[in-house]
Amino acid sequence: MKQFNVGIIGYGWAATAHIAAINATGKARVTAICSSRKLDAQALSAQYGNSIATYTDVKAMLKDPSIDVVDVTSHPWKHKDHAVAAARAGKHIILEKPMALSWKDCKAVEAAVKKAKVKFALCFECRYSAQFIATKALIDQGLLGDLHYGEIDYYHGIGPWYGQFPWNVKKSGGGSALLSAGCHALDALLLCLGDDVAEVTSYATGSKSKIFKPYQYDTTSVTILKFKSGKVGKCASVIDCLQPYYFHTQLVGSNGSLLDNKVHLHGIAGMNKAKWSQLSFGLVDSGDVADHPYQSQFDAFFGALAAGKDMPLTGLKEALRSHEVIFAADKSAATGKPVRI
Repeated sequence: MKQFNVGIIGYGWAATAHIAAINATGKARVTAICSSRKLDAQALSAQYGNSIATYTDVKAMLKDPSIDVVDVTSHPWKHKDHAVAAARAGKHIILEKPMALSWKDCKAVEAAVKKAKVKFALCFECRYSAQFIATKALIDQGLLGDLHYGEIDYYHGIGPWYGQFPWNVKKSGGGSALLSAGCHALDALLLCLGDDVAEVTSYATGSKSKIFKPYQYDTTSVTILKFKSGKVGKCASVIDCLQPYYFHTQLVGSNGSLLDNKVHLHGIAGMNKAKWSQLSFGLVDSGDVADHPYQSQFDAFFGALAAGKDMPLTGLKEALRSHEVIFAADKSAATGKPVRI
């Protein structure tokens, strides 16, 4: 199998996790890094175990014909421009979430990717976590029966103790509680319930704590989703909580329910109906990028790329649908009205 060469745009917290995961796939290696800061190529090459060229100019890196894939880990407000430039240069793309800070910019990325006929993956890596691989298998095998309700919520206080705090607090940086972080939970909800969302209604509020006062937007939102299939879902994004990280997951079906890593199955004889049964997979339980399942996602991406196929689970189609719902939810919260999709 061909080993793909990858160029990174943006060398921050996320990039360090991406580089380690990309190299660990054995299918690709990072050979170039572009940063607004001048980097030491010799030190980076020694750190990551292969020769790495460094750039401060995106256009210069994109001219390198040896680079097959560009991984965009720059600030969110630069995602659209960097992804579009990479597509126009004929490079396949890995893009950190969010796809962009507006639906218009998401559509611009879509247009560039389709015109260039390059492959695309968005980092909604929770779909590749052990938790959601197992959860989706339970759903697909019908063990919960027909789902009619689900709620997946994101609780993670993003305060001054996080490096991204200075720019995340800005409307032009984080965008919204849902777009900034809770997008992972909403995306996981669509994975479980389907993407046939017909209408969303969202409400937003925020903490009175001085810790979160710098935020220029509401730091808690709750979104109710109505699906064409008749299902109903709920997604809360709470980035102003003072508690341990929690990715709450509850699914309710005609034959049982799932709660995080526990299940209650009505139709299986011999099970104690008064108790939950424990499942053995690990939970999504950290906001640290070092704990994210990037390697599983990137392994799938480079495998699909080698086969000439589109990225499964987190490709262009899935990225667009999740962001369309996110921006509809933010519009509903801003206007106080339901938004049809």
